[in-house]
Amino acid sequence: MSEFNLFEAIFTDLPKPPTKVSSRTLRSAIEEALIHTYTRNDLETVFAEEFRLSWPETERQPTHADYSKRDVIKTYTAGWGLPRLVALARRIVAELEVAGGLLDDLTVLLAEYDRGGGVGTPAKNLIFAANGPKPELVLRDAVNNDIEIVRNSEYCLVYDQPIPADGLTFSNLIEWWRHHEGFEDVIPARDIGVDLHKRLRASLGNNQVELRVFDLYATRYRDGQFDIPALIPQVYLHFDPATQSARRSAGQTGSPLARQRMDFLILFSSRHRVVLEVDGKQHYANGDTASPTLYGEMVSEDRRLRLSGYEVYRFGGAELVRDGADKMVAEFFDQLAERMR
Repeated sequence: MSEFNLFEAIFTDLPKPPTKVSSRTLRSAIEEALIHTYTRNDLETVFAEEFRLSWPETERQPTHADYSKRDVIKTYTAGWGLPRLVALARRIVAELEVAGGLLDDLTVLLAEYDRGGGVGTPAKNLIFAANGPKPELVLRDAVNNDIEIVRNSEYCLVYDQPIPADGLTFSNLIEWWRHHEGFEDVIPARDIGVDLHKRLRASLGNNQVELRVFDLYATRYRDGQFDIPALIPQVYLHFDPATQSARRSAGQTGSPLARQRMDFLILFSSRHRVVLEVDGKQHYANGDTASPTLYGEMVSEDRRLRLSGYEVYRFGGAELVRDGADKMVAEFFDQLAERMR
């Protein structure tokens, strides 16, 4: 064997590095799988009837003679970010009959995407934005993890729809709020969004630093940009049926469950959940005295959340009242959105 052929054989036998999962690589794999599996007419049926997607163009329909199969796919998925493409790829793998090699390409990309982290199980309950007494919960069906709020339900919100695979957007919340509050179909989405924003904001009370984060994020919804992940305030993570005062009266040392509520939650996909915490000194001090116990509880819970697949980011209350805080928070949200693309 020549020296050239020897090196060629060596490099051929080396394991291939994992394919980078990006919007580009996943979109390409989706296009190839669909193009080589379906006729033009069947492809239109798959998108319209099986995937139940709306055609985004107004001037030309997918039947237009100038559209190739690739054009049809690109138009249906124009502007889609990575989480939404991942959700489509999962449906193709699970629901469609795709040729083996093309199916393998999609499966490899999805497996690599899943290796990137995230929560392994879908969200089952989303209880948030309480603006009054703590809700009281019971397990209606312990086998299926079905819960029911038996008291103070009027003070909190419960999102009772499945969390979409590509995340929970403000647009999703607006449509849910439309039905929840009985708004007529003719009411513009913007008006409903403003009403929902006020209700969510009320759950933050007079906490000026949390309000600042919430209001700054809300500027991202301007000009009808509702198809971005929603910033959800005051989300219940754990539930302890006893209040801390009741436990102290019984001689117990606080709740066995740390951080019952998250300050903010963003669901970038059904797997990728980001927790934002705004830390006043009550998180790490008793009055003006530093408390190693409180600090230890806080970082311990952070570790537990991260190991469960959540990402956790903290803002110090002091940094949110400094000059330039608005710019700092806006840049953080820009960088976070780019990282989750």
